[in-house]
Amino acid sequence: MNKSNEQIAMTAGRNSIIVNIGLSAFKLFAGIFAGSAAMVSDAVHSITDLFGTVIAMVGIKMANKKSDDKHPYGHERFESVATLALAALITVVGVGIGWSGIQTILAGDFEHLAIPGILALVAAAVSIAVKELLFRYVRSAARKIDSNALMADAWHSRVDGLSSIGSFVGILGARMGFPILDSVAALVICVFILKTAVGITIDAIGKMTDSACDYKTTEEMRNIILAQEEVMSVDTLRTRLFGNRIFVDVEIGVSAELSFRDAHNTAHRVHDAIEKQFPKVKHCKVHANPVEIN
Repeated sequence: MNKSNEQIAMTAGRNSIIVNIGLSAFKLFAGIFAGSAAMVSDAVHSITDLFGTVIAMVGIKMANKKSDDKHPYGHERFESVATLALAALITVVGVGIGWSGIQTILAGDFEHLAIPGILALVAAAVSIAVKELLFRYVRSAARKIDSNALMADAWHSRVDGLSSIGSFVGILGARMGFPILDSVAALVICVFILKTAVGITIDAIGKMTDSACDYKTTEEMRNIILAQEEVMSVDTLRTRLFGNRIFVDVEIGVSAELSFRDAHNTAHRVHDAIEKQFPKVKHCKVHANPVEIN
């Protein structure tokens, strides 16, 4: 991630924090004023988004540090570490929402729950709309700079939006005489949240365990290599994901009659072509093998 990409991430993070602070304060006020425990809980949940965004920003900042003696290949994996931390936070939130719903259903004591005021319902609707817009804004920034940590933070915002849907259903149900709807919605939302957390975790782990690029990308690289002058074959092509960057190791076949200098120049052309065509490639190592021509 270059400096301009880091700036995009930091700007998105700061804007997300500002929105969450304002939204959390509004929901907390509405929950207390309207007598809605669901909205107060929703406000507390929104506050966790602040921590999630901070985690993402720290991870991105660390990933953008230059290589040093201790980390000669760079720091990109710190972003994946931050992503895993966010996935864990999302999982905790999801389990908490689901467990709360189960406890309420098992208790079965719905008659004594206070009926919340209309302001709580308005706050829930506002939260749903704001969180969806925030999700789309942060997701757009994440896609622009290919940041898995920022993408996880975007999904954390949507998880908060789903929580607000549960609050809206619960508050509306309580006002209509069906308070159990809150707990049922909580269980449904829990499933969606946990599914999101699993997807984020799998993606982050893949980028931390030297997974190869997808087949399409690998084949595109192979075709570009074969298109270079003097390249007779691709003997080996290995790729590995390193955070959101790629390392490539290639062995090409060149005529044994080429001089050492010409073979080296051919390997260098392959190196330049790969790094030019694939901006996510951090380094491409090329070795030339002599091929005897009968």
